[in-house]
Order: sequence, then C-alpha cells, then structure tokens
Amino acid sequence: MLYGGLEAGGTKMICVIGNENGEILERATFPTLSPQETMPEMLEFFKGKDIKALGIACFGPIDLNKESSTYGYITTTPKKLWANYDIVGEFKKALNIPIGFDTDVNGSLLGEITWGCAKGKTDALYITIGTGVGGGIMSNGKLLHGMLHPELGHMRMVVAEGDNYKGHCPYHGTCFEGMAAGPAIEDRWGKKGVELSGDDKVWELESYYIAQAIASYILVLSPQIIILGGGVMHQEKLFPLIRKKVLEQLAGYLNTKELADIDNYIVPASLNDDQGIMGAVKLAIDAANE
Repeated sequence: MLYGGLEAGGTKMICVIGNENGEILERATFPTLSPQETMPEMLEFFKGKDIKALGIACFGPIDLNKESSTYGYITTTPKKLWANYDIVGEFKKALNIPIGFDTDVNGSLLGEITWGCAKGKTDALYITIGTGVGGGIMSNGKLLHGMLHPELGHMRMVVAEGDNYKGHCPYHGTCFEGMAAGPAIEDRWGKKGVELSGDDKVWELESYYIAQAIASYILVLSPQIIILGGGVMHQEKLFPLIRKKVLEQLAGYLNTKELADIDNYIVPASLNDDQGIMGAVKLAIDAANE
C-alpha cells in the first residue's frame, strides 16, 4: 500500500511516496515560494500515484484542533505568504483522501519513534536546532498538542555570566531560539556555525544554552530519550559538551538509569535527516487507519 508524505519547511517542501515499512520509493523537492507557486507543483506530484492517504508535517504555528474552524491552517507564521493558509483543506479538495497533520518537529519525533532510535519508547523528546529551535513531545504514547502545540524554542534563558548578546528572537530576545539557533550564532560571531567549527569558545557557550534548556525539559517532561537534530547539531563535538553540562545543571537531583547512561540518553537523530519525511508517512498511515 502506498502513502504520501509532505515535510513542509520554511525553505523547501519535500514530497515523497512511501510504504508501511518506512521505505521511501519516490521523492521530489520544491522551494517554498508562495502557495500559488508551490502548491500546484506538489499537487501534481501526488496526483495519480494511488496513495491511500497523505501526511503533512508542517512548519508553524499551525492549528491542530479538529474542532476549530481553522483546523489544518498555517496560522501566524513569519512566512507571510503562507499566513492563515488552509494547507490541509487545499490538499483534501484536490486529492479527496484522508490527511494526517502535525508539526514538523512532531513529524520528526514520530519518524524516530516508529523507525528510529526512539522505537519502543512511550515518552520521548525531539529538539531541532537550526534556522530556529523547536521540539516535538510524545507523552504516554501520544504526541503532545494541548492549546496549540509546544513551542520549546521560546523558553527564556538564564544568560551566561559575561554574555552581553541581546538575543536574536524578535519576540523574546534571550529565549532558547534567540540565543542558540543558527541565525543567533551567525549574528553573535559574524560567521555561520559551519565556519566556526574549530572555535571552542563558540561551542562551549552554545552547549551551555542547549544543556540549560534540556535540563528544564527533563524536569518537566521526564522523557525516556532526548533526540537532537537540525543543522547546528551536525557539530558533533556539541554532544559530549551538552551531556556534561546537563548533568551539572541537574546537580545530582535525579538518579535514573537513563542519566547514568547519558551517552545513550541524549542522542543524535538516527534516520539520516529523513526523520521528518518518514514521520509524515506515518501520519498518513495513521490517518488511513482512523
């Protein structure tokens, strides 16, 4: 049986045809321009493929409340051309098949839960640190939504001693995203992260903010595994720094087997950067079975 998956990102749209085993059989990528330019290309890709359902893992904020009049909409996104856009409705109208819909980060977590390093877990956290910072949460075996959906990138940070950076977030300044996302690194140091790979002071400070956020998430959510993805986390030297600082932040307050084996508790994404699109396929599988 065939399923469609769409990982809708701020810069590109990845469309795939996959199956129930998580195998990607066909793929196409389109730039995220305006809906008028990008939607026809995506619809053409999925038409005539005999897919049972479509899953959309989408940048946001998005409306996930099925009782809402704007369910399936991209809402107050900084991508102005896509603001208040009924992306689910447009696909439903054109394809007339079941559609699963969730955030891009919940999609990445779902991919890891189904086929990756979080398989078998009921409580897991996926954090992406790249152009922005976002997180997907599974609690008691269910993806967490609530009032809207978690916005883990916008919790305020305790600023490191001697750090005078004002933060890059236009809403909150020194929130997690404002201090640690890719644009914050470039704004603070005058170079992109990939050009700073040999500069230890950059990654010491970066790991401080990431670890601080993770320690708070551990205390609030008690996940069984924490997965870190996104472009910034391609700096593999961050992982040992983050693990060490998380333990320092927790200060011995928690004593669990997971923290005792922290190298296998705070881990990189495991699906070769396909976790998001594979999660979108799983959203389609679940929608077809509802």
